[in-house]
Amino acid sequence: MKRVGGAAKVARAAGLRSHATVLGWERIPDKHLITIEAATGIPREELRPDLFRGVTVVRPEGEGVR
Repeated sequence: MKRVGGAAKVARAAGLRSHATVLGWERIPDKHLITIEAATGIPREELRPDLFRGVTVVRPEGEGVR
């Protein structure tokens, strides 16, 4: 949570009303990955390595993560 800027930032990025929802997550739900990646600049494969183990993520040219 610290790395992404705290629960409140993640909640805002995911369009949630309360950061309490985020605090209840054991990990970021996959439906929020891309939104949170865009808001934080942290690649989805770092946010949820369990989903990307053994997978190479290829992004279109110019679509980078901050």
